[in-house]
Amino acid sequence: MKNRALDYWFLQTPGWLLLAYLVYAQAIPAFDYELGVRMGTQESAEQITEVGAAFWYGFAFADLVVYIPLLAIGLIGHWRRHPWGRVVFAAALGITVYWPVVVLAAAVDARDASGWVIDETPFWIVLPIIAAWAIWGLLRIAHTESLAQFSET
Repeated sequence: MKNRALDYWFLQTPGWLLLAYLVYAQAIPAFDYELGVRMGTQESAEQITEVGAAFWYGFAFADLVVYIPLLAIGLIGHWRRHPWGRVVFAAALGITVYWPVVVLAAAVDARDASGWVIDETPFWIVLPIIAAWAIWGLLRIAHTESLAQFSET
């Protein structure tokens, strides 16, 4: 644990918090979407239509089978300083940039859609922060990788 810079911890700590949140908010609803609605981590079909709920479920399922394992493996590999850990963590961070953009774009585009009634405010507060952290993390990992390559030559 020695010689770990502050930016390392700024990647790891939010990463583990995000992973815990994803397990709670996405993995559980992937098994039982209505439970996620009752937990308050998913919107009901009455708020976002049946199609909206199907897409939200699709994100929950994809998070369960792709994103959560990728993020967990990437965090562990990065923690243990394996070269592959940076690559896998970077892949997970790419997803972490992508999904907030999709959700915000969908929320904006669906504003006037019949049956779509959500409070966007929490989305606009949290999702840009998550995306910004992930972009910063990608740049940090790329910069660290570049430094490692130059120090080996």
